[in-house]
Amino acid sequence: MKQEKKEKRQEAVALSYNKHTQDAPIVVAKGGGLIAETIIEKAKENGVPIQEDPSLVELLSKLNIQEKIPEDLYQAVAEVFAFIYKMDQEYEQTKQKKN
Repeated sequence: MKQEKKEKRQEAVALSYNKHTQDAPIVVAKGGGLIAETIIEKAKENGVPIQEDPSLVELLSKLNIQEKIPEDLYQAVAEVFAFIYKMDQEYEQTKQKKN
């Protein structure tokens, strides 16, 4: 009997953080399947960097929309924001070289 490998449903979580008005990042969107695809598509359309981390998405997807991330996830989320900062810096450098 042949076993079919079932593809895992795509999941996505979007975070927002403003250091001037928030003391921790919050979940602003989350979902699976078509909703996840839409979140990712909108992020790409708006130049928002995307980092794939299935285990972090699994943890963050347990939170409610507009809920702050818990302290035990600060380190993991800080690494994501460091990645985004690095991507922004690289983008700015590339943009300046073109001008």
